[in-house]
Amino acid sequence: MSFTIAIIGRPNVGKSTLFNRLVGRKLALVDDQPGVTRDRREGDAKLGDLTFKIVDTAGLEEGTQDSLSGRMRAQTEAAIEMADAIFFMIDARVGLTPTDRYFADLVRRAGKPVIVLANKAEGKIGESGAYEAFGLGLGDPVALSAEHGEGLSSLYEALIEALPELTALPPQEEEITSELILGDEEDGTELDLTKPLRFAVVGRPNAGKSTLLNRILGEERLLTGPEAGITRDAIGIDFEWHGRKIKMFDTAGLRKRANVQGKLEKLANADALRAVKFAEVVVVLLDATIPFEKQDLTIIDVVTREGRALVIGLNKWDLIPNPDAKLRELREEADRLLPQVKGMPVIPVSGLTGKGLDKLLAAIMRVHEI
Repeated sequence: MSFTIAIIGRPNVGKSTLFNRLVGRKLALVDDQPGVTRDRREGDAKLGDLTFKIVDTAGLEEGTQDSLSGRMRAQTEAAIEMADAIFFMIDARVGLTPTDRYFADLVRRAGKPVIVLANKAEGKIGESGAYEAFGLGLGDPVALSAEHGEGLSSLYEALIEALPELTALPPQEEEITSELILGDEEDGTELDLTKPLRFAVVGRPNAGKSTLLNRILGEERLLTGPEAGITRDAIGIDFEWHGRKIKMFDTAGLRKRANVQGKLEKLANADALRAVKFAEVVVVLLDATIPFEKQDLTIIDVVTREGRALVIGLNKWDLIPNPDAKLRELREEADRLLPQVKGMPVIPVSGLTGKGLDKLLAAIMRVHEI
């Protein structure tokens, strides 16, 4: 039976490292700098014979509801609400802090099974810090090292104890013959509507990518705000549209290479480009008030060189005073500036009002079929 676990804790205690360890891939960005993770990220985890959904969350920090840290905390609280159990992680090398104790009370009030993880517990300093975790009053802590993969057997036992019904193995099913598994071979030309269509949304910072995807989903799933560069990880989200399964990816805003500063932004850019490579359709989202900047054209060129189906979205269309004339002008400009993809769909949308979203999704379906 499937279940969901949320990893909660202060910034820089190793939540994303454990997330990557359990999903078996480096999906979440990891760096020594605190506060790398901002949105919540979901993945399919495996621990021994257990398979479950794991949710990585932003580091818990105090802040007002309207501040960036407050909006990040709201995303974490949403993850707690949807989870069947919680991994509450502390840094064993630092020991318990007042922030750990404060947020332990938040986790306790959630009324969910909690497993305390004392991460970075390797060495004598880590051992003493792990013992401090008893002081949270949330049960016996599990000492582990997410980076080195130590203590996972103890985590497995703690998870079975915390969720005995959900972790019970299903009864043995009759063995299915290989003929049923293999079926008829495909020649690779059919359009398989049973598989999720994968599309990524890319663009410059502050083009409104996360706001647009939240509007498509009908919930505040992705962190948004006036600050540029909020999104860092490429976040994949599953949903359905008119009965078709879709997996869409929100990505970090791509700036000119010369303007990219620091290791963290380079990692975020690499993650966005990786999302482009694994997508079948890429929506390049432009700010309709300042469209076809040089960086927009560079991003479109990257997408076409990767051989991906392209859709251009003109966001913030609600700010355009004479929309019909402007759309004709921008479509002509797109054909002139981008002769290599002449005739590609150019769809006006508004992440703020939701206008044009059905046309955008229909265009994604259409270019995918082509």
